[in-house]
Amino acid sequence: MKIIPAIDLKNGRCVRLLQGKEDQETVYGEDPVETALSFEEQGAEQIHLVDLDGAFRGESKNLEQVERIAQAVKVPLELGGGIRSLNDISRVFDLGVSFIIIGTIAVKNPKILEEAIQKFENQLILGLDAKDGKVAVSGWVEVTEFSDEEFANQWKQHGINRVIYTDIARDGMLTGPNLSSLRRMAISTGLKVTASGGVSSLDDLKQLVELERDGVDEVIVGKAIYERQLDLREACLWLNQRAA
Repeated sequence: MKIIPAIDLKNGRCVRLLQGKEDQETVYGEDPVETALSFEEQGAEQIHLVDLDGAFRGESKNLEQVERIAQAVKVPLELGGGIRSLNDISRVFDLGVSFIIIGTIAVKNPKILEEAIQKFENQLILGLDAKDGKVAVSGWVEVTEFSDEEFANQWKQHGINRVIYTDIARDGMLTGPNLSSLRRMAISTGLKVTASGGVSSLDDLKQLVELERDGVDEVIVGKAIYERQLDLREACLWLNQRAA
């Protein structure tokens, strides 16, 4: 199991939103580079970046910050939010990002993702944000009729091998991850699953580890780290000792 700390970028700052609502924002840092370096120093092996301006408006204000982070840290970065075209994908990879998370265009412009998979296969991750089992897009403001399982299976057939599964109802609430939905997603699709949303403590992490055998092998954690409910260094040490 790998723990991946999250940095959500809005107007160049490090923030968190409650359940993805743009008007419920907490600023946790003016310089996301400092945050990224701190995460790396505490033992993070990868960092999750979200471009919130891109997610809500399809236009990024944070690429300069993304590039600065990529130049500052040695660990791989993954980025989601506002990726709407092949040019966007190429531009983000040129900044030094290792993996790109695709969500909205998988619904709205699937041909673009099909082309991107041909070119960047193992560097693309499906970002699946679910509300009551249905796929949500455009910064979670639009809920589609697509079933989360069917949607994930569809993209597996096109060559996607990992999905980041976010239960919108849990995100930022610190109420624990939706273990049953995560297990269902992993077993029904055979994809590698990254859990996202709801982790509030080391106990939650220990519960998630039980899903490793089903294919849930990564977890993204944000608010719990910023609110000091989960100690990133302690969590990384615990996972490393367990794997030894």
